[in-house]
Amino acid sequence: MKRATRQNCPILRATNIVGDQWSLLILREFFLEGKRRFADLQAELGLSPNTLSARLKKLEDAGLLSRHVYTQHPPRAEYALTEKGRAFGPVMNALYDWGVEHTPDLSGD
Repeated sequence: MKRATRQNCPILRATNIVGDQWSLLILREFFLEGKRRFADLQAELGLSPNTLSARLKKLEDAGLLSRHVYTQHPPRAEYALTEKGRAFGPVMNALYDWGVEHTPDLSGD
């Protein structure tokens, strides 16, 4: 790993975007399922609407997700990974592999 100033460290910049549990789990859903609608994400993750909205907005603002409104009344949107979001795939795979190797299985099987 290269040295960088701590205030401009690439790890710091990346974790400012995806450094919380919910953002990573939201991104996981896109890698597993592709395009997703708000209600589907909410049902799958059990997040409050406010938390999910905030995380989706943050990921959209960072350029990892795109938003497409498919109905105006009521307003409903579908989200998808952008090219930048798809480029995060190797990181997700590395997290998955690390979790398999170094964390206990929580399923009780």
